[in-house]
Amino acid sequence: MFYTFMRSSLIILCLMLLCATAKSQSWQPGYFYDVKGTKSTGFIRIDPRGKGPIKGEGFIEYKEDEKAESIKLSASDLRSFVAGRDSFIVAVAPATGWAKYDLDFVRVAVDAPLRLFEARGSAGDGGGSGVGFSPGIGIGMGGGGGTGGFGGGVGGGISIPIGHGGGGRGKGGKAMYYYGANTASMKPITSENFIDVMTEIMGDEPDVVEKIQAKKYGLRDMEKLLTYFYQVQAER
Repeated sequence: MFYTFMRSSLIILCLMLLCATAKSQSWQPGYFYDVKGTKSTGFIRIDPRGKGPIKGEGFIEYKEDEKAESIKLSASDLRSFVAGRDSFIVAVAPATGWAKYDLDFVRVAVDAPLRLFEARGSAGDGGGSGVGFSPGIGIGMGGGGGTGGFGGGVGGGISIPIGHGGGGRGKGGKAMYYYGANTASMKPITSENFIDVMTEIMGDEPDVVEKIQAKKYGLRDMEKLLTYFYQVQAER
């Protein structure tokens, strides 16, 4: 009897710890730039439940510190935000559709003159946006200077003064990848243009480019390619 009681107690305790861990991981340290370029630092949750402040727009939750009340911020309130190691920018959903919102967020997967953006189809069930987050191997890439976010509003030029990494690939549906100098010009990456586009995006890493051109990676291997790319950058 005592053994059964202790075993049940341990199972309950483990479940409680797992729930607490999952809850704590839903909030990530980060910051955002609003439409005026003002930076606010605190904690961000990018997959909140419930309805957003504005119909047809993705949203995040923010709180100044762990004990503060949280608020919901709609995509049109923001220029960009950082959650954990990943950077996100506001974008209008293209005609091909990757979110249930007309205005949502995309992750800046690679910051280069020709940038790689990652979007995820909405998870549904009232989720806050078409992006997802789960802790990963991400690498901090950048300093703290900057000009107040990713640039002048939706689709404008983006200047990234913050880090980005590989941790943003998580829940939120199937990943879709786009390329462009900014979100206004982003186009989908396809099997046909994969080699040419990714060669230009990752051109600063010859070893990576060599494997791309040798067809070691394809569109279906994008996540593996990004992991390898981040590792090569870290080693260098």
